[in-house]
Amino acid sequence: MHPARRLWTALEPIHGVVYFAPGVRDAGVGIGLRGFWMTYFAFRAAPLGPVGAGAVVATFAGFEPSMVFKALPDAWSRAEPAKCLATRAEVSTAALRSAGMAEDACAEAVSLLAPVAASMDPTGRALYAANAELPLSDDPVAGVWQLATSLREHRGDGHVAALLAAGVTGLEALVLQVGAGKFSAELLRSVRGWSTEDWDAAARALRSRGILGEDGVLTAWGKEFLDAIEERTDERAWTGGLAALGEDGVERVVATLRPSVLELWESGMLPEVNPTGLPPGPLA
Repeated sequence: MHPARRLWTALEPIHGVVYFAPGVRDAGVGIGLRGFWMTYFAFRAAPLGPVGAGAVVATFAGFEPSMVFKALPDAWSRAEPAKCLATRAEVSTAALRSAGMAEDACAEAVSLLAPVAASMDPTGRALYAANAELPLSDDPVAGVWQLATSLREHRGDGHVAALLAAGVTGLEALVLQVGAGKFSAELLRSVRGWSTEDWDAAARALRSRGILGEDGVLTAWGKEFLDAIEERTDERAWTGGLAALGEDGVERVVATLRPSVLELWESGMLPEVNPTGLPPGPLA
């Protein structure tokens, strides 16, 4: 496994509590937001400031635009970005503590990751750059959550660039994941807001390129095509800054966080099947 992917697999569960922890929706509603999806869009977009839906459609990739327009910019009239930032950090930190996140492990991981996260290449990586500008908390649990968030957005921004370079839209990227057998079409359509008609049109476009078969499964060429995108994502994350951590540094972070990540998975807070692609359980 590429070291960039190995690190992502260790950090993504930590970041993921901001979506899946039981208190997230209530925390958003508590500051004036309306329901889960407005909370999701506002919390994740808050580092960018009070942006409109268009910027979020572009940077998040994969969401049907009208789904985003239902939340933004209305969210900012209910809770300003600074309040969303404070609340998302508070609820995520509390969730990690409740799942048994060890402060000493977090402190060591912060010492290794903070210098790297602060100096990664921001070119074309808007979500990473906005998160990297946020002050890092002295609380090691809050700090490791923010670093995990900055690093995953750096990787995600690079993944969107890899999709664009391959001529793949956000919707087509979802269809590819279903074709690879990672998710059901029903799950991804429902959580990203796409109609059956839009989904079928994207599938037809991929079939016309020989990437998807008539059965909805990736062709042999399609599997190579998707693998190349994933490999490019790993490489861009590595050359974009993670190489400064080095393979030994990656192993130190993974080993340090492994017991806490295991506790997090065992808490049941993170669903085994979810749109982020989180693989269940810690790395060996």
